[in-house]
Amino acid sequence: MDLTALSAEARACTRCAAELPFGPRPTFTVFPQARLLIASQAPGTRVHGTGIPWNDRSGDRLREWLGMDRAAFYGDPRIAVLPMGLCYPGRLKNGGDAPPRPRCAPLWHPRFRAALPDLRLTLLVGSHAQRHYLGPGRMTDRVRGHAGYLPDFFPLPHPSWRTTFWIARNPWFAQEAIPALRAAIACAMA
Repeated sequence: MDLTALSAEARACTRCAAELPFGPRPTFTVFPQARLLIASQAPGTRVHGTGIPWNDRSGDRLREWLGMDRAAFYGDPRIAVLPMGLCYPGRLKNGGDAPPRPRCAPLWHPRFRAALPDLRLTLLVGSHAQRHYLGPGRMTDRVRGHAGYLPDFFPLPHPSWRTTFWIARNPWFAQEAIPALRAAIACAMA
């Protein structure tokens, strides 16, 4: 399927409408020349409100990890963003965002990946993306062992405020994983 038609179909999706607290608003960005795919969890409330992927504090931290400013992140057609759940899934009773709706990624990810023939690297941001693409496993082990997933994938923690504590307990992330991430991105975008 043509990427334009596929994008239109995904933006019109209402399959989970009854389960979504604010209704459907599929939020993603794809371009035919994409080389880097950022596969993340699901949009938060701010992203749902603006319709712009990663337009929140988590996005600020992600861009810092990537070594990109907002202009580079949003203006480069070699970067695609496709969450595991295209719409905001709501909140859990005990706080925090609910997980992505389970039928979303199997419906859209294979089709979008097939329509993006120039993809070279997929960032697996958070445990939901990692589980979808890599199967069961521990996020910390995957991020620490990132070299074993290259050149196709690079696992990352989700860049939410909760990650601050994880980073403090895992100083190797800033010392080893971030430089490797930036090198992998440079290679994929070249």
